[in-house]
Amino acid sequence: MPAVPSILNADLHCHSVVSDGTLTPEELAQRASANGVELWALTDHDEIGGQQRAAAAAKAHGMRYLTGAEISVTFAGETVHIVGLGFDAEDPRMQQGLADTRDGRGPRAREMAEGLAKVGIVGAYEGALKFVGNPALISRTHFARFLVEAGHCKDTPEVFRKYLTEGKPGYVPHRWANLRDAVTWITQCGGIAVIAHPGRYKFNATEEYALFSEFKAHGGRGVEVVTGSHTPAEYVEYAGVAREFGLAASRGSDFHSPGESHCDLGALPYLPGDLTPVWELLADRIQ
Repeated sequence: MPAVPSILNADLHCHSVVSDGTLTPEELAQRASANGVELWALTDHDEIGGQQRAAAAAKAHGMRYLTGAEISVTFAGETVHIVGLGFDAEDPRMQQGLADTRDGRGPRAREMAEGLAKVGIVGAYEGALKFVGNPALISRTHFARFLVEAGHCKDTPEVFRKYLTEGKPGYVPHRWANLRDAVTWITQCGGIAVIAHPGRYKFNATEEYALFSEFKAHGGRGVEVVTGSHTPAEYVEYAGVAREFGLAASRGSDFHSPGESHCDLGALPYLPGDLTPVWELLADRIQ
């Protein structure tokens, strides 16, 4: 690792066709390498089926690699995402925990389609399936792509505003894992848990403080400071949160697709130099 790790071009948050991205692990590795990424992690939603392919592709392109996953949890009635990095992807505890988390997606998707049918959008479940690489991981993103293709909206943000957020026809809540479970799966399998894109959650100050407090109490050790959906002001805000709670900082684009994502792989600003990069804590787990 370099002498000043904070200047490393690490991208530790992105998605492939194994969950809700549009590129294969191999295509993502090629894109990351072309964009100068030096340390990479594939973090599909609640799924680690692409890890061996991603690690092999990273090696082929001369990048270093960390195992990854983005786990959906429910906290204070909201869905929060916890990124796991550097864990043993062969550990049955992680595999079973993620399988249990995935199980609710199919019934939820059918309920979403029923809600959309009530406002005249028929065939949404079948339409969404066309965009799914792994049917067990069908999600709102796949419905959004169908609704854009079918001409109901001009882009995926419009779909979410009109149809797929709370109070809209296609919204169905889901009970995910709890925070303690997700952090425990990651840490007991040798990895580090990271709160993903905290600026996206609609928590008040008290709820956000509770999230970070409980996360750290359960053994969580990192937070995404620089990520695709954060504004420059949020880089500063969550750098401050990292300092306050003694958390390591992570960096990741949350890249899903060339046509949809906030920013490309490897295109983010570097981490603030005074923070501890999460990869410093995972030096022995880097492949």
